[in-house]
Amino acid sequence: MVGLPFDCLANPLGAVRLTFEKAVASGTDPATLGGKDWGAVDLFRRFLFEDGALSQVPILSPASIRWIKPNTLVRFRGMIQDMLGNEFYVGAYKNGSTWRTNKFMDVSQFPLGSSSDTQVWERRMLYCVPIPGQNEWTESNSEAVMNQYRNWTSQHREKRQREDEAATSHMDLLVPGHNFHISPSSKKMREDEFSSRSCGMQESVTQGSCSSMSPMPLFDNALCCLVKVYDSPESDLKLNDAFEFVGVYTFDPEIMTDKDDSDEFSNGLCEDVSNQLPPSKVPRLHCFVHRKLAPTDFLCGSHKMEPKPHLVKELREALLVHLTAVLGNDGLAAHFMLLHLLSRVHARVDTVAVGKLSLNLSCLNKESASVFRNRISLALENLIPFTHSIPLTVEYLNSASLGPRKDYQTNRLVTGVLQLADGSHLTIDETQLEAGTLNSIGVENARLLKNLTELQKVEYDFTYYKMDMAADVQLLILSDGKSNILPADVVLPFQPSSVGSCEVIVTETFEAWRWYLATLKSLSHTIESEMQKVVEDDMVAARQADRNLGSQDFSRWLTMGRLMSLSFGETCLTRDHWQMVKELERLRRERLK
Repeated sequence: MVGLPFDCLANPLGAVRLTFEKAVASGTDPATLGGKDWGAVDLFRRFLFEDGALSQVPILSPASIRWIKPNTLVRFRGMIQDMLGNEFYVGAYKNGSTWRTNKFMDVSQFPLGSSSDTQVWERRMLYCVPIPGQNEWTESNSEAVMNQYRNWTSQHREKRQREDEAATSHMDLLVPGHNFHISPSSKKMREDEFSSRSCGMQESVTQGSCSSMSPMPLFDNALCCLVKVYDSPESDLKLNDAFEFVGVYTFDPEIMTDKDDSDEFSNGLCEDVSNQLPPSKVPRLHCFVHRKLAPTDFLCGSHKMEPKPHLVKELREALLVHLTAVLGNDGLAAHFMLLHLLSRVHARVDTVAVGKLSLNLSCLNKESASVFRNRISLALENLIPFTHSIPLTVEYLNSASLGPRKDYQTNRLVTGVLQLADGSHLTIDETQLEAGTLNSIGVENARLLKNLTELQKVEYDFTYYKMDMAADVQLLILSDGKSNILPADVVLPFQPSSVGSCEVIVTETFEAWRWYLATLKSLSHTIESEMQKVVEDDMVAARQADRNLGSQDFSRWLTMGRLMSLSFGETCLTRDHWQMVKELERLRRERLK
C-alpha cells in the first residue's frame, strides 16, 4: 500500500496524483494513458476488496450527504436511468516540466490554453437514480457504515486539531504578515465554516434533485447522482441495471457560484448537461470501481450462507405457513405465490421470456381486495428488495406515463412507471377498474402493460422510432374476474377462508426468508434425460385427455417444475417435484371450473 501522502478514504485524489506521477516518472508517455489505468484503479481494487475496506466506505444518501465531505471516497447504489453520452475533458497537462492530471476531477486545475502540452481524454456520463421501489430493509447496513464514518472523521479531526494547536501555541495564534490575533472562538468558526456550508448544500441537493426527470413521485425527494465512468467497455453498463459505484464524491461550491472556473473544454461540449444537472441539484461521482448488484447484495451479511437441504426445507415450510396466513388460509394460493416469488427470466428464445411466472389472483371483490391488498403488499415489501404497485383504473390509464420517452429539447430520457430494475416486483390492482372509455393514452398504456406481462419487454418512445427494452419484472395481478388486460401465466381463483390477523414476525426470520428467495432464484437448473422422458410421456398423455392444452400450458408446467425444484434447493427436477407440480395444476383447474 501507499504510505503517508494520502488516505484512500479521505484523500483518494492523492492516490490518483501519486500513481500518475509514478507512472510518468517510470517513462510512460501521458499520451498513451487516455483510456488506460496507470495503477490508481488497481490500488483502489486492492484497498476495497483484498484489504476488505469496502464496508468502511459510506453510502451516499439523503441522510449521509450532510456528513460526507467532498473529494472523499463514497459508494452510490442506484439504477442507470439515462445514459448521457461521452464528455471530453483535459485529462493531462504539462505544468512547466511536470505532467499533471485532471482525471477523476470536475474542475481543471490548469486552465485550457496555458500549456501547449495537453491531452484531451474521454469519459462516459450516467444519470443514476435510487432503485425504484427499493424497500427500507435493503438500506439497513448504511447506518452502521455512517456511524463508522463519523467516528473515523471525528478521530482524524481531533488529531488534526491537536497538531494544529501544538504548532501554533508558541505563536499565540499570530498570523504572519498581519498585526492581529485570531481568537479561539474565531478559529472554531473557521473550522466549522465548511461543515455548515456542506449542510446548506445538502438541503439544496435533496430538494427536488430528481423531480425534473420524473412524471411520477417515484424519485421525488430522493438523491440522484451523475456518475462519470472511465476506461470501461460500453457492454459493462446497460440502461436500467442496478449498480454500486465507488469513487470520488465531488461537490465544489466554486462550481455552483462561478461557472467560469470549471473546465472550459468539457463545459463547451456538454453545456446541456451542465445546465440541466447543476452541482447544486445533482452531486457528481467519479467512478473507480463499479459492480452490478444482485438480490443477494441487499442481504445482511449474517444471512449469507450455503443453501443446505435441511435448512432450505425448514425455511420453505416456514415461509409457506406465513404466506398461507397472509392469504387467508388459502394454501393453494400460497404454493403458487411461492413459485411466483422465485421466478425470473433466465433465458430468451425468440420472443419468449423463459422463466417468468406471472400470477393472477381472481375472485377478489372490492371488499376482500381492501383487506388482502394491503396484507399482500406488506408481505412482499418485507421479502423482496424492490416492490411497486399500480392501482389500475380508467382514470389512471388515461393519464399515467408508463413508458419512458426521449425529450429532444433537453436531450434527456424522461422516465416512466415501467422503467424498473431487473428483479422488481409489480402488483397491479384491477379490483377498482370500472367501465369507462380509454383515450389514446389509455389504450397505449394498456398495450404497454400487456407487452410487459406477455413478453417481459417495455417499449421506449424515441419519437421517430420505438425500441423494446428487455425487462425482468415479477407481475402479480389482483382482479375480480380473470384479467382481460393482462394475460397472466397462472390464473387462480382466490379462496380465503379467514381474515384473521397475521402473526408478528421477528426481523431475523424475515432476513432468513429474504436469503432463501434471493439465493434460490439465482441457482441454475437442469432436467436429466430420464426425467425428460417422464415429462414428455406425461405431456403426451395430458394432451390426449384434453385437446385444449397447448404449448403455453406445457411451457408453464416446465417452468413450475424448475421453480418447484429450486424451492427445495435442488438443481435437478425429480419425480416427486414433478408430481407436486401436476397436483397443483389439477387443483387449480378444479377451481377454474
